[in-house]
Amino acid sequence: MNQRCFDICTALRRLCEDISQRSTVFRHVDMSRVAVTYAQTRSPVEWGMQAKLTPMRFEKGAMTCVREGKQWGAQRLYQDGKEMLYILTFYLPRFLNLSLEEKLVTVFHELYHISPDFDGDIRRFAGSCYMHSGSQADYDRQMAVYAKEYLAQLPKGQLPEYLQYDFSGLRRRYGVVVGLRLTVPRLIALEESEGDAA
Repeated sequence: MNQRCFDICTALRRLCEDISQRSTVFRHVDMSRVAVTYAQTRSPVEWGMQAKLTPMRFEKGAMTCVREGKQWGAQRLYQDGKEMLYILTFYLPRFLNLSLEEKLVTVFHELYHISPDFDGDIRRFAGSCYMHSGSQADYDRQMAVYAKEYLAQLPKGQLPEYLQYDFSGLRRRYGVVVGLRLTVPRLIALEESEGDAA
């Protein structure tokens, strides 16, 4: 008898695709160029990072940057012949053990980090706190607003059922949780050969 399994990365990709189609603020996000992956949390505690967006370009979409007088590039990542501009990683089981509202806010939080130019860079705010506009709490309150607006657009019963379960409940309902795992590409000094990430 075949063991049942649930591909969490495919499921979350479909959710992100739906968000980018329904929510005007996220229309610039092309999920065909965002790799969706998961990482296992090393600690059983429920607090800590739930998800992370990794940009594959530097500021304003530049292919290289200069740090400490040295020029650097990033490894490149391709899927199905397309170069990925971002990696969206979810930390399990921590992400799945959030409430439904917290899961959605987390997804919106990471997608909003994607530059409006969709150039491989992050969205940058003015000032020294360029990632969260000076207050991560205010940032997440705005993400909660976007999440509620998204939910209001969904036809009744269209919210994916798996989002209602924590990690243990998801396994009981759907079987083994599987997904894509990737090593985050590293910076490479340009005098080194520029290998592609597989």
